[in-house]
Amino acid sequence: MNASIARSELILGGQKSGKSRRAELLARDWLARSPGHRALLVATAQPWDGEMRARIARHQQDRAERVPGLATLEEPRDLAGAIARCSTPETLLVVDCLTLWLTNWTMPAGATTLDFEQNKAAAQEWQAQAAQFFIAIERAPGPVVLVGNEIGLGVIPMGREVRVFVDALGLLNQQAAQACQRVTLMAAGLPLTLKESAL
Repeated sequence: MNASIARSELILGGQKSGKSRRAELLARDWLARSPGHRALLVATAQPWDGEMRARIARHQQDRAERVPGLATLEEPRDLAGAIARCSTPETLLVVDCLTLWLTNWTMPAGATTLDFEQNKAAAQEWQAQAAQFFIAIERAPGPVVLVGNEIGLGVIPMGREVRVFVDALGLLNQQAAQACQRVTLMAAGLPLTLKESAL
């Protein structure tokens, strides 16, 4: 691929659009540029059930084959802390993905779904977490690649809680797009640059 590495990039797309693959290729290119470079995947997925455990294991195996030098840190909630701890000028961070990060805050496993429109305390806690996250991206000394789903292009969900989640994710994607130097939309494995800002 040999794409340029942005200081920060948001990669959006639908299911199996190629968004994670693009992030991995950016990490591979980063690692190839210097023997001193490192790359770290900050994974937000949690193994809620057997199917999810199998999916995570499959993704781990595929990543290990495609980008052997890409290390993994599992961090389902504290992305700001992970970026602050792990970012260095020589380290490229891949956060995959923002959608599951939001899910972990709004629909924690084994707990009642949090409805931000009804639960103002939960909404404020989430907003504080998101604010810390974007500050961490701005302060990160090394490149950061964010991966997220664009789920607002399909049918309008019937359930109220799902509509609230879709709205929250849309707002999160907008904030991430504002915070990042580059924004890329993936469709059918092909990248479309939506934003390219100077450093």
